[in-house]
Amino acid sequence: MAEEVVVLGLWSSMIAMRTRVALAEKGVEYEYREEDLRNKTSLLLEMNPIHKKIPVLIHNGKPVCESANIVQYIDEAWKDKGPALLPSDPYERAQARFWVDYIDKNLYEAGKNIWSTKGEEQEAAKKIFLEILKLLEGELGDKTYFGGESFGFVDINLVTFHCWFFTYETIGNFSIEAVCPTLIAWCKRCMQKERVSRILPDPRKVYDKCLFLQKYYGVP
Repeated sequence: MAEEVVVLGLWSSMIAMRTRVALAEKGVEYEYREEDLRNKTSLLLEMNPIHKKIPVLIHNGKPVCESANIVQYIDEAWKDKGPALLPSDPYERAQARFWVDYIDKNLYEAGKNIWSTKGEEQEAAKKIFLEILKLLEGELGDKTYFGGESFGFVDINLVTFHCWFFTYETIGNFSIEAVCPTLIAWCKRCMQKERVSRILPDPRKVYDKCLFLQKYYGVP
């Protein structure tokens, strides 16, 4: 009997993209269902009744929520398919989880504050955002990927932000590459992977979506 794998997501959400990139890396086929967060489906509310958010992975009728948790689940549920996403060494696994937790607690909010604020507040947001990226660049160092030679857990959870970088730079009037050239080189390396590039949307489409969000939330 074939497995049923369904992903509830949103095309512009860097958080939701993680699930699809992880499934692509594992070579798992799935059905993708786009959600409208202003008019959430009954399936989303049923599958994620606590947070009522995307992404949700539904595997044979059972929901798995929270993006980083989903990526770990995918690695474990399909351990015999595709490359391992998390390191086998316990310490390296702990380190990978640490950095993804750091990304989740800091990067999204910092990026949002760039496009949702103006003036001094935006300047402060840009400074915080770049400090976060510089710290991540330091962790990357001279490695090909965050885990070494293999594209894995940290890469999946960070690279999906790349499609928003154009928006942050355009609205904030700054260059990420000028400050973090090694990190941008890593982004370009990741985007050479077809399993990544076909899932991440066109940055200009994301920018247009962000202009709509600015208008929707009344950003001057």
